[in-house]
Amino acid sequence: MVALASRIRLEDRECPLSTTVEHVGEWWTLLILHDAFDGYTRFDQFQESLGISSSMLTTRLKTLVADGLLERQPYQTSPVRHEYVLTELGRSLRPVIVALAAWGNARLTAAERSMILVDAHSGEEVEPVVVDAKTGRRLDDSTAYVFAAGPAASDAMRSRYAARLSHSRGRGVSPPGRASYSLEQGREHGLHLTASQHRLVAGVIPANPPKSLRTESSEARSNTGRFQESPSALMLARRNIGAS
Repeated sequence: MVALASRIRLEDRECPLSTTVEHVGEWWTLLILHDAFDGYTRFDQFQESLGISSSMLTTRLKTLVADGLLERQPYQTSPVRHEYVLTELGRSLRPVIVALAAWGNARLTAAERSMILVDAHSGEEVEPVVVDAKTGRRLDDSTAYVFAAGPAASDAMRSRYAARLSHSRGRGVSPPGRASYSLEQGREHGLHLTASQHRLVAGVIPANPPKSLRTESSEARSNTGRFQESPSALMLARRNIGAS
C-alpha cells in the first residue's frame, strides 16, 4: 500500500474516503474480500476463484492481514497450513461490497445480471440502498445530505465545507430531516398539489408532516380533490413548518 499512499494528496490525508481507498481501493483486494464473504478461506480456494498468481495472491493476503481485515489461522498441523478468516473490521466492509455490486447491477437489465443479492430464506431479490440509521431516509440525494467538517477537521477542511454548506443553503436546499415532498408523498398524506403548487412549497414541507398538516390539507381540498388555489391553502405548509 506504500505506492498507493504516496499518491494521496497531503490535504486528503484526513479525508475518510482517501484512507478507506488506501486499504481497499486496489482491484484484487476487493475481489479477495468478496470471495471471503462468500465463504472462501484457503489459499487454493482464492487462487482458483481469482486466477491470480501465487506470488501476487500471497502479497495481497499479507496486506489484508497487516491491515487487520483478515486473520491468518492454522487449520491443520501436519504439515502446518493456514486459512484466512475475516476479522470484525473486515466484516464491517460488507455494506461496501454490497453497495458496489448494486451500483454495477443498476447499469444492467435484470436479464443481464450474473450475480444478484437475495434474501437467504425466501430467495427473493432485494434492492440495496444506503439509509440513515436513525430516520431510515435514503442518502442518495446529494443536495439534501452533504458532507460537513467533523470535530477533528483541520482549518482547511472546515473552510472547504463551510463554503459548500453555505452555497447549498443559498440555493434553498432542504436540510436533512426536511426533504422536499414529492407529489406522490404529498398525496399519501392528503396533500394534493398541482405541479406548480408543489414547486412553491418544495423544501419547506417536513418529510414527515405533523398530523395537523395532513388533516388541514385534506380539509382545504376542493370538491374536485385538488389543492385550492387560495393564499391560505398555499401557505398551509409554511405555517406548519415548525410543527414537526
